[in-house]
Amino acid sequence: MENKHVAVFAFPFGSHLMPLFNLVLKLAQAAPNSSFSFIGTQQSNAILFPSPHIPNNIKAFSISDGIPEGHVLGKNPTEKLSLFLQTGPHNLHKGIQLAEAETKKKVTCIIADAFVTSSLLVAQTLNVPWIALWLPNSCSLSLYFYADSIREHCANHAGNATLDFLPGLSKLRVEDMPQDVICVGEKETLFSRTLISLGTVLPQAKAVVMNFFEELEPPLFVQDMRSKLQSLLYVVPFPSPLLPPSDTDSSGCLTWLDTKSSRSVAYVCFGTVVAPPPHELVAVAEALEESGFPFLWSLKEGFMGVLPNGFVERTRMRGKIVSWAPQTQVLAHDSVGVFFTHCGANSVIESVSSGVPMICRPFFGDQEVAGRVIEDIWEVGMIIENRVFTKNALLKSLNLIMVQEQGKRIRDNAFQVKKTVQYAGRPEGQAARDFNTLVQVILGS
Repeated sequence: MENKHVAVFAFPFGSHLMPLFNLVLKLAQAAPNSSFSFIGTQQSNAILFPSPHIPNNIKAFSISDGIPEGHVLGKNPTEKLSLFLQTGPHNLHKGIQLAEAETKKKVTCIIADAFVTSSLLVAQTLNVPWIALWLPNSCSLSLYFYADSIREHCANHAGNATLDFLPGLSKLRVEDMPQDVICVGEKETLFSRTLISLGTVLPQAKAVVMNFFEELEPPLFVQDMRSKLQSLLYVVPFPSPLLPPSDTDSSGCLTWLDTKSSRSVAYVCFGTVVAPPPHELVAVAEALEESGFPFLWSLKEGFMGVLPNGFVERTRMRGKIVSWAPQTQVLAHDSVGVFFTHCGANSVIESVSSGVPMICRPFFGDQEVAGRVIEDIWEVGMIIENRVFTKNALLKSLNLIMVQEQGKRIRDNAFQVKKTVQYAGRPEGQAARDFNTLVQVILGS
């Protein structure tokens, strides 16, 4: 039978780990006689392994994170990324050696987070297929194929000018462009150079796998990407059936939501990587208090001291603040009516899957592009005025989405998008066929 050995390279930062792991779980279930060697850093592997729910044909192997011994990391969030990326193909080869020594099987295929571009060189050295998984917001992939045109356009136009030369994405604006794309010269980091290289690296992949729903994409964007890649496959990004849901509702969010009426609650969460600055957190608190809407706020304990004096006590009857919430289940709950989000890819996926409108406060990278797609392509939410939380801007957005006639259109669109997502996940749908194609690519290797 298909006795293959697939090496999987993780990008061990941010929220990239879980969707890659979910894909590997699905593949391991679909190809039970093949081995999957999951290669990450010690720190990232510790988040996933050991777990009783992981099948025997997935094993973890740890490689260096590139941080020199005794080195103290500065405040720059990209320093860790750069140190890891600097380790290059040599470090990744070590992971392969560990995996081959333990399994006694040569690697036959490499699946990698697209950000780990050196894994292509490893695949070329081993002469095996390289499959890249794109985990940021899907439409942002286009930017790396048009980086030169975008840079030129941004240098000559104001922030609200549209990028009408981008196929399917002509609504994107100069102000939506990530720094990593615009930066040239001294401002470029190793990470931004890695991203810019994707336009030449990804066409060399046997397949590029999108963690999204093709049915929600602008057709011209898909057509354009297909013309540039050997193969573009969409795999529906639902959590793997093998991992138990995070049903530990230790903070009681779901039982609290059960007491609220349908579509009445504002849910607030800005992901795990960044938080709005203190003055914006104060603005969020003031708007929530004045709005009168019930709210559920997932806020790290370290930020509680920033909130206005007495806010927690005054809003105790209709607000709940927790340090962690089971977000997938929260967004799927009938009482949630709007989501304040940073537009990280996983949050956007969970929100559209549950039909919840969004108020967007993007911070960096692909989040700006996602905000524009949410507001102007799907029309299921809005970017906060001037991209900064102020009490008045938030009250305006909240009232529009929850109460006003204009908001009804956004709510209806969000419901339609949810139906599209449900349709995309059908067992006989395109995504299921794309997944089977992916399995065949791996087994054919």
